[in-house]
Amino acid sequence: MKRIAKAHWNGNLKAGKGEISSQSTILNQTPYSYKTRFESGIGTNPEELIAAAHAGCFTMAVSATLERAGFTANDLNTEAILDLDMVKLEITGIHLDLKASSIDGLPAETFQQMAEGAKANCIVSKALSVPITLSVSYQS
Repeated sequence: MKRIAKAHWNGNLKAGKGEISSQSTILNQTPYSYKTRFESGIGTNPEELIAAAHAGCFTMAVSATLERAGFTANDLNTEAILDLDMVKLEITGIHLDLKASSIDGLPAETFQQMAEGAKANCIVSKALSVPITLSVSYQS
């Protein structure tokens, strides 16, 4: 299986602009620029897309882990917070903040262990070479 995304850029770094598109067309000439990446502008940026991909992948991995153990996920909500070092221009880590409602018969400690396993084994986590941390709020 292959997934395809495309980027187009025109101009220099600070005044230029570009568009990002994805195979699914959910991103369809979505604007990105220096302002959307390093300041505040309308559009997206690569780091935001990495964080979104990580949040989505991890949350699905938690659901799959629960299912393999015979449980069904209720509400799983993940916020991925990507840290970008603006001096070194590098991603220094991602923090996943998972909030979940109770799952019948599943103790909080077991859920925490399952979430840790999902963090280590989700496809996006395995593709990244930065520290990944996790906090879990589990309403039992």
